[in-house]
Amino acid sequence: MNNILVTGAAGFIGSNFVRMLGETGKSDWNIIAYDNLTYAGNLANLTDCQGWDNYQFIKGDICDAPDVDTVMKNVDVVVHFAAESHVDRSILSAADFIRTNVEGTRVLVDAAMKHKVSRFVQVSTDEVYGSLGKTGLFTEKTPLSPNSPYSASKAAADLLVLAYQRTYGFPVLVTRCSNNYGPYQFPEKLIPLFVTNLLEDRSVPVYGDGRQIRDWIHVDDHCRAILAVIEKGRDGEVYNIGGENEQYNIDITHLILDYLEKDTSCIEYVTDRLGHDRRYAIDPSKTGEELGWKPQIPFLEGMKNTIEWYIKHKSWWSEIKSGQYMKYYEKQYGRKSQVL
Repeated sequence: MNNILVTGAAGFIGSNFVRMLGETGKSDWNIIAYDNLTYAGNLANLTDCQGWDNYQFIKGDICDAPDVDTVMKNVDVVVHFAAESHVDRSILSAADFIRTNVEGTRVLVDAAMKHKVSRFVQVSTDEVYGSLGKTGLFTEKTPLSPNSPYSASKAAADLLVLAYQRTYGFPVLVTRCSNNYGPYQFPEKLIPLFVTNLLEDRSVPVYGDGRQIRDWIHVDDHCRAILAVIEKGRDGEVYNIGGENEQYNIDITHLILDYLEKDTSCIEYVTDRLGHDRRYAIDPSKTGEELGWKPQIPFLEGMKNTIEWYIKHKSWWSEIKSGQYMKYYEKQYGRKSQVL
């Protein structure tokens, strides 16, 4: 049985990946779920995994070198999700993003190399490429041009781990994915924020004109792609993962409004984000051709299932949207969180 260390395992994508491993191959993986349980890490995301014979959870900080060294012993594969990931938070303060995303990655890759880990997957984002014009797609050869402290910190981490591969021959792979959606996503991101706000009869804050374009992929398709990278990817390579599904933010907003039988009076347009990238779109053809992967979940089906998940799991998100999160929300959006 291979030992797989999943950092950021209590977050959105990490927890979905852990569940996928358990559902698709309990005999193949011994799962070590590692998370510091900061604001976006939630043990409730991993409730389904409790009791598995091949699963253990360890609370820990990826920047704590002694703890990381201890947990890395006997690990075969590392899948590194742990990151500060919200652009708006990085604009308010970049320090945590540099510490976690850059220094934390350095600590992990040093420990992984020391303990001779056989495969290290750095999970990154399409945001490292910057913003596209009206045409074209991000490929693995697109120059990095990050436009926010968050994306700059992820680009730095990507370059660092790739440098370890080229300098030391350490078996590193990098994945860069487009926008994810699905269950257990922290409700500061667009889709869960808008769904939960509307379920609370609150307005939804749309940046600028809402005409920003993103390429959306269901989190389950993303997780399947990462597993394919682990099993078939080539060391030192970057693999783009995308849904081939470009959508305007305002169209996503209207889709959610329509499903929840709300009207456009629920929209409040707010000042656009500083340095807001206009368009992202991924070319995933390399990942498809080399690894035999392609997205399987149609967008409208995935959105229906996602909205229904939030409707059925109010206790999960209502606890998150209280306390410290709401203080941040008020600071970021001001009165835009008002009850209609």
